[in-house]
Amino acid sequence: MSIQLTINQQPVKVDDSDKDMPLLWFIREQQGLKGTKFGCGIGQCGACTVHYNGQALRSCSVTMEQLQGADIVTIEALAPGEEELHPVQEAWKEIDVPQCGYCQAGQIMAAAAMLKATPKPTEEQIDQVMTNICRCGTYVRIRKAIHLAVDKLAKAAG
Repeated sequence: MSIQLTINQQPVKVDDSDKDMPLLWFIREQQGLKGTKFGCGIGQCGACTVHYNGQALRSCSVTMEQLQGADIVTIEALAPGEEELHPVQEAWKEIDVPQCGYCQAGQIMAAAAMLKATPKPTEEQIDQVMTNICRCGTYVRIRKAIHLAVDKLAKAAG
């Protein structure tokens, strides 16, 4: 029996022999989507964050077997079109958040999921949700970009 799910709006069938494979490795190795990064392998750092049914999920800590019927979105499909950026990506770019950039796809995915659920987060809500680790310490710029993204999303909503 195969596992069926969608990744970036594309239907995917997973062979039963891959049921124990972490989603992270399936995304990177089977789907060729390299934006989702390996960091720690134990769900602590957040470099591997993707959206699972609209919520942030650390893809290194969930196996394919657990994803029957899931809707997965990676950083490659966060933006509405190929030539567009998501407002969070725009804010990241405007604030020049990345230093090394390694964790940024996971940071962006976590922020986008948070802002979808909580369009105007408080500082405390940001602290509770944004637990991804940035070894370069760009947390001040990340927070600034989140606030800019809030404004961009509010403007886009009308």
